[in-house]
Amino acid sequence: MRIHDRPIQERIEALLSLSREHADTFGSPSAWLARERYLAAHPTRIMVMKCMDGRIHIPHATRTPLGIITPFRNLGGIFHLGWPYLGEMLTDTVYEATRGGHGVLMIITYHFSRGEKNRGCAGFDCDAEAALSHAREIRAQAEQLFGHDHRHVYPLVCGFETDGDALIVHGEGDTRLDMSELGLADASDLERRVTALCPDMPSDIRRDLLPLLEGNLQHVDSLRGVARELDIEHREWVICVGRGFDFLHLPNTALIVGPYSPDLSQPIGTAAGIIDANMKSSRIPDDGFLLLASTPYQEVGVDRARAVMKSHFLTEFATRVIHREHPKLAKRMLRRTAVVHWPSRRLELLSDA
Repeated sequence: MRIHDRPIQERIEALLSLSREHADTFGSPSAWLARERYLAAHPTRIMVMKCMDGRIHIPHATRTPLGIITPFRNLGGIFHLGWPYLGEMLTDTVYEATRGGHGVLMIITYHFSRGEKNRGCAGFDCDAEAALSHAREIRAQAEQLFGHDHRHVYPLVCGFETDGDALIVHGEGDTRLDMSELGLADASDLERRVTALCPDMPSDIRRDLLPLLEGNLQHVDSLRGVARELDIEHREWVICVGRGFDFLHLPNTALIVGPYSPDLSQPIGTAAGIIDANMKSSRIPDDGFLLLASTPYQEVGVDRARAVMKSHFLTEFATRVIHREHPKLAKRMLRRTAVVHWPSRRLELLSDA
């Protein structure tokens, strides 16, 4: 029996077990040493703007150590850099990097499926061109914030083809580099290709982009000829609100609403509507769904106390929205409120109801 078909309490425990496994892996001596060695050789700070879809696991698809890439996840990969909280997080990341003498690579992703349009991004009604257009809008906003010369922050639009886990790097105009069209023998030519595609990319940022592309080339090659379950249907049964969900990369399991938009009620309502439809179509059992709120913290004391307060606020806010917009579904809601100790990625449950 797959996780989607289990009773709700078993599904919740399986999810929490996954978070514990993720923290154990992240905090292992080997993983810590891998991060330290990687950052010593490739100090460019890497941020990824992406959809909440669990198939889009950039560290896995690029064979990058966990903790190197800072993710920003939201329904549909829809962002606006004018959102106050999001803008503050991005600028704080950039300030920290530049004070350390490092550049920032901001990867702005959209996703689609070559094999079946309906496996694309539901946030854009599976319209890959619309998703690409939005990614380019985010790139233009990043240029307004950090400069059109791209000397310090390089905003790079990348597609992610979910059938083969291939990155598509977009340059100026219609130029692009599709990793699915290359073979392992092309690895030695990647630097020349990237230089031609993005001639204004600083050399240090290009140097630190290349390992991601090389890793993706190896990953894509390893999947050629391998039968994969592509998970066409929506079977989500979790609504996650907040941040700290790095452990959640299971396809069609969770709908993640990042705390970035000034109006969180709209994406929360949309997520609840998807889960309601999943129950009505018998894609998931109707015995319940999980609302999980989480906020990361760095240090004990005030920082953790603020995270606790924020997580409780997110739980209550989402609960009110779901009760208002989907009162029948709300009766099947189970809640968990948590904080995440970010240095260890350890999820700490605060309460449930």
